[in-house]
Amino acid sequence: MLNKMKLLSISSSILLFLAACGGDADVKSEISTATPSGTDMPLRSVGISVGDYSYNPFYIAMGKGIEDAARKINPKVKITALSTKFDNNTQIDQIQRLVASEIDLLLVTAVEPKAIAPLLRKARDAGIIVVAVDVAAEGADFTVMSDNIAAGVNACEYITKRLNGNGNVVILNGPPVTVVTDRVLGCKQVLARTSGVKLLSDNSDAGGSRDGGMSVMETLLSAYPEINAVFAINDPSGVGAELAIKHANRTGIVVTAVDGSPDAVIALKDPDNLFEGSSAQNPYAMGSEGVKIGFEIMNGRKPASSIKLLPVPLVTKESVKNYPGWAKGF
Repeated sequence: MLNKMKLLSISSSILLFLAACGGDADVKSEISTATPSGTDMPLRSVGISVGDYSYNPFYIAMGKGIEDAARKINPKVKITALSTKFDNNTQIDQIQRLVASEIDLLLVTAVEPKAIAPLLRKARDAGIIVVAVDVAAEGADFTVMSDNIAAGVNACEYITKRLNGNGNVVILNGPPVTVVTDRVLGCKQVLARTSGVKLLSDNSDAGGSRDGGMSVMETLLSAYPEINAVFAINDPSGVGAELAIKHANRTGIVVTAVDGSPDAVIALKDPDNLFEGSSAQNPYAMGSEGVKIGFEIMNGRKPASSIKLLPVPLVTKESVKNYPGWAKGF
């Protein structure tokens, strides 16, 4: 049975986050926001169905980006922000309710992209602009997401340089979704053109979690007596891998991942931590760009492309001191 969730004007966790950060949005040059003209249709209401606002800093930052951009277009815009808790049935129910409430713009991070495709098409048929954020979704008007191939490239170029072009590497893989497969593809492209680097394993699914990273890394450490570097598809599994390496009393192993999360920042600032780099996503920009582009489409100014890939600069132990993190974008 579908979960029945009350529509909220905006979640309490986002309000607390906004209060903690203040009202200013540190919007850089690549994070543009739309400026309405006198003839534009007004942006009256925005619906959001993504991840989990209750604890996840990625989605809290994304919500702040959406909030800032939408209120620059219309300070009185109504924002209905809902957490899917990564449950597809919950998301289906949310989208149905948001469509019924006659919103102007829907931003969605799909739990199961193909499963919600018919609903997104119905939303569009009802005149609602649909923007997929973080994860591409069939049926959306537009997608804003990280350049996940570049994320894998950046993290693994760091590995090959740290190994001086020679060594054994393992990849901690994840669920078979395009976000993950693109990161692995980018990494493998780099490793393939570095003749002195051997890829020992690339098919172990750590589930994108810290516990999964620990478990898979323990198995790999038992299977391979010499591992010089690890690429993990996200920060949680990378942090878990680092813990497993420490517990096994193995040294000299370089760990990189993708996210630029608060946990990665803590690890990067610790000189004794083997975690050395993370290709940083920008959830604030995903949210703000999603609103800006959605508003443009709403007013007949559809971009030439149907997707915008955001840059994913590598944050290292050397550069982390200048890294602003997820809170306001970069």
